[in-house]
Amino acid sequence: MGQVPLERALSKLGIMSRAQTKRCVLEGLIAVNGRIIKDPAFLLVPETARITINGKPAAPGAACTIMLYKPKGVVTTKSDEKGRKTVYDLLPLHLQHLHPVGRLDMATTGLLLMTTDTQLSNFLTDPDNGIPRIYAVSVKGRITDDQIKRLTQGIEDKGQVLKASSITLRKASNKETHLIVALCEGKNREIRRMFEALSSEVTALKRIAFGKLELGDLTPGEFREVAKKGIL
Repeated sequence: MGQVPLERALSKLGIMSRAQTKRCVLEGLIAVNGRIIKDPAFLLVPETARITINGKPAAPGAACTIMLYKPKGVVTTKSDEKGRKTVYDLLPLHLQHLHPVGRLDMATTGLLLMTTDTQLSNFLTDPDNGIPRIYAVSVKGRITDDQIKRLTQGIEDKGQVLKASSITLRKASNKETHLIVALCEGKNREIRRMFEALSSEVTALKRIAFGKLELGDLTPGEFREVAKKGIL
């Protein structure tokens, strides 16, 4: 057990976002162990503290998971020191407490899961569980069958073995190659690094599926709630 700020505790419990906590504190609606709290950074032990909101015991909300179509140029972080748009700018206030399941880099688009269910998040990101992530990839120049074989067998980069679980060739020309790449691990910039190791440049990268979920007809910036059984 350890002390954490009230606003963080309520956010982690899925009860309300940090912004909502601040507002309720200003209105004098939150009490801890019978004492009205005036500071959202008030320290408490979540496991033992008795928290009430407007006189009623604070209860964790039901787990919530959404599928977001992350647009290009948006970063997967809560805040950005460079002032760039984040995935949280796309969400309403009541979903600000969700956390991303893994990350998509700024130039990558497509399916990003966000949830309050830490058990689900840990399961999905554990490489031992082999949950597939499927990407549509465009690469400069022609990718050969031999190169595809190398990537599915594993290629070393900076002391790590990068490996696609499967690669399907959709279209190839001397100008550009289009592929579907499946990964079962979430190494940083894995697909871009795989093709860089072949001296090839990824020009477009879009996650189109995660587990059983498919991006479907969502458009950039849109999201919808999904059920746990629909992912696994």
